[in-house]
Amino acid sequence: IFFKQLDQIIIHQQVELLEAILGTETCSRYEIKNPLGQRVYFAVEENGCFDRRLCSPLRAFTISIADNAGREVIRVLRPLRCTSCCFPCFLQELEVQSPPGTIAGYVVQNWDPFLPKFTIQNESKEDVLKIIGPYATCGCFGDVDFEVKALDEMTTIGKISKYWSGFVNNVFTNTANFGIQVPVDLDVRIKAVMIGACFLIDLMFFENSLDGL
Repeated sequence: IFFKQLDQIIIHQQVELLEAILGTETCSRYEIKNPLGQRVYFAVEENGCFDRRLCSPLRAFTISIADNAGREVIRVLRPLRCTSCCFPCFLQELEVQSPPGTIAGYVVQNWDPFLPKFTIQNESKEDVLKIIGPYATCGCFGDVDFEVKALDEMTTIGKISKYWSGFVNNVFTNTANFGIQVPVDLDVRIKAVMIGACFLIDLMFFENSLDGL
C-alpha cells in the first residue's frame, strides 16, 4: 500500500456544484494526496440520499477508497450510532478494512465531558494510539488540530488537522481539507485506520458547517 512511504497524507473533499449552490446533500467524495499534491487514491461514500438528509452526522456509511486505476484498496464501515454524551455506551465506532475483507483496525470514540477523544485499535481490538481534539472545533479563523498521542496521552506523535480555507470556502460550502501527520514507520495498516478516523472527525465535527445559514 502506498502509505508505507508517507508521513503526511492530504485529504481534500470534492464539493458537487449542486450541493455548493443549493445546499443539497450529495454523497461525499474525497481525493487523497501525497505531500506534493499528487492524487494517490480517491474515496466515495456509498449510501442513500435519504440517509444523508434524515440522519446527517448520525448516518451509517461505507466509504470505498480506490487507487487511480479504480482498484478498491481500503473500505471504511461505520454503523448508525447515537452521538449524545448522555449515552456513552453508544458512542461512535468504525471499522477499517485493508484490503477490503481484511480488518486493519478500528476507531472508537471515548466518552469525555469536555474533549473529543478516540482510540485507534489494531485488527485484534488492542489499543494502539489515542486521538485528542480541542475543546472548540469551530476553526473559524485557523486550523483545528486533533493530536495523535501515545496511549499514555502524554507523548504527541502526530496530528489530524482540519485546514482553514478562508471565509468564502467555509461559509458558502462545507468542503473539507485535512492533513494527517504520522511517523513514517507507523504500521501501514494503522495509517489506513487514521484515514478512517479523519473521515469520522469530518462527519462528527464539520459536516454541518452550512447549518444556520
